[in-house]
Amino acid sequence: MTTEIVILAMIAAFLGLRLYSVLGRRAEHEEEPIATRFDSQRSPAGASRPSVPAEANDRPQPQTGVFQPGLPALPPGVERGLREIAAADRRFDAMAFLEGARGAYRMILEAFWQGDKDTLRELCDKDVHASFAAAIDARNAAGETLENRLVRIEEVSLVGASYEAPLARITLRFHADIAAVTRDANGNVVAGSLHDAVEAIDIWTFSRNVRASSPDWLLDETDQG
Repeated sequence: MTTEIVILAMIAAFLGLRLYSVLGRRAEHEEEPIATRFDSQRSPAGASRPSVPAEANDRPQPQTGVFQPGLPALPPGVERGLREIAAADRRFDAMAFLEGARGAYRMILEAFWQGDKDTLRELCDKDVHASFAAAIDARNAAGETLENRLVRIEEVSLVGASYEAPLARITLRFHADIAAVTRDANGNVVAGSLHDAVEAIDIWTFSRNVRASSPDWLLDETDQG
């Protein structure tokens, strides 16, 4: 009887180890990163930012983005700001942020041109959204429409970065070519041309509360270069 108990105990232990190893590996592979708006051109603050599996938050993480190959040389102040953001937000990835910001730039411009206030509300903070909404209302009141097209984004460069807990802010300079036409209520062209692209230099600042549950970055300031 004693021998049978020992054998059964060994079999149970073996099965337990097999079950643990299978479930453990499955759990590691089934954790999916949380997509953010700034992880791709279609879903940008993005802004912000690939995520790490939940269990990885309990162990030290290397800072990403700032040290990635392909990131251009930065002024000391900008690099220091990115280091502070990366330390506060382990999901932050500077290269992914830059790529996503291109998509955010296009989406915000197209939403403004089309008078899409709902999309602007998702991508901008309250003050910037209010400014865009007021301009759209004034345009509508004048009976004017925009027939604009973003021809290309020539360059996106980092010009500022800061972290004042809990707010992270990154400023980018967009160098783009835009074909712009304004039409009146009768459809007549009153300004611009779709055949001649105009050079545009926009300086936009995106921000994110790193303690918020939302991973998205929002446009919170605009200027022209």
